[in-house]
Amino acid sequence: MRHLTIAFLMLLLAGCSAGSDSEPVGETDPDIPFRKDGTLSFERDGEIIQTIAIEVADTDSSRTRGLMQRPSLPADSGMLFIFPDEQQRSFWMANTPLSLDIMYVRADSSILSIARYTTPFSAADIPSEGPARFVVEVVAGYSDSIGITEGDRVSWTLEGG
Repeated sequence: MRHLTIAFLMLLLAGCSAGSDSEPVGETDPDIPFRKDGTLSFERDGEIIQTIAIEVADTDSSRTRGLMQRPSLPADSGMLFIFPDEQQRSFWMANTPLSLDIMYVRADSSILSIARYTTPFSAADIPSEGPARFVVEVVAGYSDSIGITEGDRVSWTLEGG
């Protein structure tokens, strides 16, 4: 009986050793396909800088899920989050294996702020710098490579509408 108690205690201690100091373990799911719901253009002074394919997150569940567990995105693509109102927003990268650029967009479609090169799997809040109604997520570095800056505008067209 004593051997059984010692074995149980060793298992219990082993299970506790992966406490809160351990790195978060992220899961990816290569089976979550990108769904093209439309296109989004980045614009400056009325001229289109670049157009990407977008997947739209416009429900509570799709906004909560976002790009979690996706190990990649197709080239020139991203996700557009549509909220019912304009307010202070905050995102995080928990369960997101991709480093992203997160663009917070005002109700007038101008880019308010850009959080560049976010840290994958981080639970840290990434707040907007004011009220935002929309959020665009693209692969990290995309904003810099295209030259997208605060004050640029976005416009989109959804498939079938």
